Amino acid sequence: MEPACRKDRPKLNSTPTRGDRAKQKSAQQEAKQRQRAEIYALNKVMTELEQQQFETFCKQMQSQGE
Repeated sequence: MEPACRKDRPKLNSTPTRGDRAKQKSAQQEAKQRQRAEIYALNKVMTELEQQQFETFCKQMQSQGE
C-alpha cells in the first residue's frame, strides 16, 4: 500500500524559465525607462513653473520699489 500522504499529481515547476526571466527583465527595464521619462517631464514642468513664479516675484519687487 502507498502512504496516505502521497498524492498522485505531478509536481509543479514554480521556477521561472529562462524565457520568462528575460521577459520579466525586459518589462522591468521598460518600466524603469518610462518612469525615468516621466520624472524628466515632471522636472521640466516644475522648473518652468518655478521660473514663472520667480519672474512674477521679481516684477512685484520692482513695482514695490518704485
